[in-house]
Amino acid sequence: MADHCNGSSHSSESFANIPPIKFTKLFINGNFVDSVSGKTFEAIDPRTGEAITLVSKGDKEDVDLAVKAARFAFDNGPWPRLSGSERGRILMKLADLIEENIEEIASLDAINGGKLFSLCKLIDIPAASMALRYYAGAADKIHGTVLKLSKGLQGYTLREPIGVVGAIIPWNFPTIMFFMKVAPALAAGCTIVVKPAEQTPLSALYYAHLAKL
Repeated sequence: MADHCNGSSHSSESFANIPPIKFTKLFINGNFVDSVSGKTFEAIDPRTGEAITLVSKGDKEDVDLAVKAARFAFDNGPWPRLSGSERGRILMKLADLIEENIEEIASLDAINGGKLFSLCKLIDIPAASMALRYYAGAADKIHGTVLKLSKGLQGYTLREPIGVVGAIIPWNFPTIMFFMKVAPALAAGCTIVVKPAEQTPLSALYYAHLAKL
């Protein structure tokens, strides 16, 4: 089970109400799983240098499994085949879940990234939710273009999801950058493999949980 620091070890803000860290495994094919090797690494509170919890350590074999699962989902699953309005509705629901769990998410980014809890709650998490809602609204507005060609011919462009998208997330804005990369790809109908920064993986794993919901 996950260990977490209590409020007495933090001087900048009170973290007495930090919830237990629930999601520390890799999220592949809709499930939280141990890494193939079984290896883990410590998630560190940068303010204290203390370990918060142990997180599954992904390796080449785990990446291969994640890519295969994402490719299968793209080729055979419903997401790329849903209408844009239906994808948008689901993404809006994800934004609702983020806002409903803002305290817990802000706590994760604060303790894992060394950010102020108040700023995470007032700025980072709401900004991510707004970005998600923006792209959810754009999901049913992806249009092609009709082109006038020579000799009385006409052509047209058709915009379609490209396939599996790989997203690498930096450590300093783990929530905002997560959704700046994930939201447009999902809105377009792509499937995604996300590599969060090893310094700040906890909120990304929590978002995987919310996405499953």
